[in-house]
Amino acid sequence: MVLVAIAMVAIIGMAALSIDVITLYLAREQAQRSADEAALAAARVISLSGATGDPNDTLSWQVICGTSTSPATQTATAVATQSEVGGAVATTVSVGYSVGTGAPQPDCSGLLPGPFGVNPLVTVTITRASLPTFFSRIWGNTGNSVSASATAEVLNPSASDIVTNASVIPVQPSCVKPWMVPNQNPDQPSGCVGGTGSGKCNSFVTLTDGTISNQGIQPGTASGVIGETFTLFADCTPGVSPCGLVTFNTNNQPQANVATNTIGPNPGPPNLEYLAGLAPPSSVAVPSCGASGSGGNADYLPAVAGCDQSTIYQCGVQSSVASPPNSIDLSENPGGSSGDTATGVACLINQATEGSANSGQDWLITTGTPPYPYQILAGPANANVAVRGDYITSSNSIMSLPIYDATATTITSAGPNNVTIVGFLQVFVNYVNPDGSLNVTVMNVAGCGNNATSRAVTGSSPVPIRLVTPP
Repeated sequence: MVLVAIAMVAIIGMAALSIDVITLYLAREQAQRSADEAALAAARVISLSGATGDPNDTLSWQVICGTSTSPATQTATAVATQSEVGGAVATTVSVGYSVGTGAPQPDCSGLLPGPFGVNPLVTVTITRASLPTFFSRIWGNTGNSVSASATAEVLNPSASDIVTNASVIPVQPSCVKPWMVPNQNPDQPSGCVGGTGSGKCNSFVTLTDGTISNQGIQPGTASGVIGETFTLFADCTPGVSPCGLVTFNTNNQPQANVATNTIGPNPGPPNLEYLAGLAPPSSVAVPSCGASGSGGNADYLPAVAGCDQSTIYQCGVQSSVASPPNSIDLSENPGGSSGDTATGVACLINQATEGSANSGQDWLITTGTPPYPYQILAGPANANVAVRGDYITSSNSIMSLPIYDATATTITSAGPNNVTIVGFLQVFVNYVNPDGSLNVTVMNVAGCGNNATSRAVTGSSPVPIRLVTPP
């Protein structure tokens, strides 16, 4: 009996090591997973808010991540408490924001040593106290606690060297819509036409360093690019295949604010022309409608209606050295009411009637008190029946478009028409017009300059999110 009693101490000690300690390890892994998910969720809210469109707009930042009731903080807290840690939800959840230096702060609009809008960081720390113990109670240990921390970055490459004093970090997003748009902002300044020179339109991004030319969020900043609404339409003769060069403007280039009826029944300013990008045969995820197009490139419509996962848009890499190059495809005429763009987009956003903003698709709400942050309301035809009529954080109507350097390109019918991608527009497609053009609102801009040489960051958005090592 004495030997058994002595042996029981060792046996219980081994049980404590094999069960209680492993239980703590498992709870620690669960806490880390919850922290990772919470940080990424908060970063996602920041990425879609367009707040990186103005690094120094503290008022806009305040409503996104300024207090415990802000959308980013609430999202992180909700996600962190969704999953159990050691059989129960986390005891405490702490959300902080930083710029890469200094301790995270609960308010992103103040107390930070630099502009939060440049590659902002969000840190979530989770603590689960009073974890139950089993065999270790024999030594008086009645409870343990575990904690985990995760930091996610919202990577907007626009002028990312403001903080790091290094090269601008390029991005290579996937599922970008094949609409090549010139680097011309049709809404800045008002009444502008085309790009470069007196009376011409400002650029979306600056070619030298990738900065956003008109930083700011409307309506707070009237000259801000975030919140601009304009019409996007194809720079091709309607009903003619292939795309006709005879309708092109100066230097055979698409441009901003083409006058009404210059090339057919196009809408008036503000507007922006685009040309079809080359969509190569590939594995493309498409919805059940519109599997093939009527234009010259059968792969174009699937790339619009679904997701072209294989085309690499090499941000900032000169067209002369890009491999594979990004090209304009003049064999495809995507314009017109029955063109591949109108067909594909209407299918993707679930719009039933052309020209209607209330025809099944999701809605972007940019008015209210306060008017920012913008909100997305799920439409009556949203594929997820459970969210119809509710506010959502993601939508098929959010699309990314490549911006190319039109000053370094001459479009010819002979081709190939390789271009240099200098940035991306993230837009919300409000509706397809009866003439096949698109009414869009800018949600974010990402620039990469005109000579990106460092390793690119990939993702499904031009402003991707990623987990990073905590500062």
